[in-house]
Amino acid sequence: MQDSDILQSPVAQAGAKSHIKRTSSGRIRIGVGNSRMRAVNFTLLILLAITVVSFFLFDYKGLKFFEAVAGTLHNAKMVFFEPALMNVTLPRALYDLAITFCLGILATFFGAVIALFGSLLCARNIARPAVANVVKAVVAFVRAVPTILWVLIFAVSAGLGSVSAVAGLTFHSASYLIKAYSESIEELDGGTIEALKACGASYWQIVVQAIWPSSIRRMLAWTFMRFEINFVNAIAIGAAAGSGGIGYDMFMAGSFYLNLREMGLLTYIVVVAVILLEMAATKVKAVAK
Repeated sequence: MQDSDILQSPVAQAGAKSHIKRTSSGRIRIGVGNSRMRAVNFTLLILLAITVVSFFLFDYKGLKFFEAVAGTLHNAKMVFFEPALMNVTLPRALYDLAITFCLGILATFFGAVIALFGSLLCARNIARPAVANVVKAVVAFVRAVPTILWVLIFAVSAGLGSVSAVAGLTFHSASYLIKAYSESIEELDGGTIEALKACGASYWQIVVQAIWPSSIRRMLAWTFMRFEINFVNAIAIGAAAGSGGIGYDMFMAGSFYLNLREMGLLTYIVVVAVILLEMAATKVKAVAK
């Protein structure tokens, strides 16, 4: 096909917003005008301009730049290259790591149970449209609020501790999994549901015999992914909610008695745990496919 044929083709003529240019080498460059891309580029340009202006507006009085850089490098050296346990023994650190795992497991389990039934009200292929829209709006609002804020909200009534930590994690996990489970249910072929209805199957027969068996693998993969998120959140919540765990030990080492070497070793323990968790998640996702 010649260049003239390309320029006169129906596809090129149909794209009223397309910009066709010929380079110096004779090649044709086609650029599609997109209002969304222009809006994104304009937004990025504004953010870049704000960032540049902010650097000039910072108050640098009293800042000794080279001393600050040297201090940062020294602290990084202590954390990552000189790890050591001082106030916490290794068995205690592993015990606190197990506490953090338990917080994540409990929150994921309770959230999955709630989502298993809540997703039935959210999936458009089995729920009424009005109900599905309301449930989707509610879970979207819950997801929009950070997990740590939900934990602090529950801490007002339950007090700081593991109860408020699990409640906050569960609340956010349930909304996350309701959306994930409902999308898995919506992938089910609508003809199967209609055939079961035509055969006289009840609502719960359809759910138990068709929907859950067909979606259980995808649900399992989503659940394990949420457990990874809950484990990471439990580390941060351990200090914020006073629920204990290895996150609380890291907070005490880094802020209370400022033992960076101890915080470094605790960080390495968390990194190893996350790597092992990711390996297990990969196997679970492979099985779920």
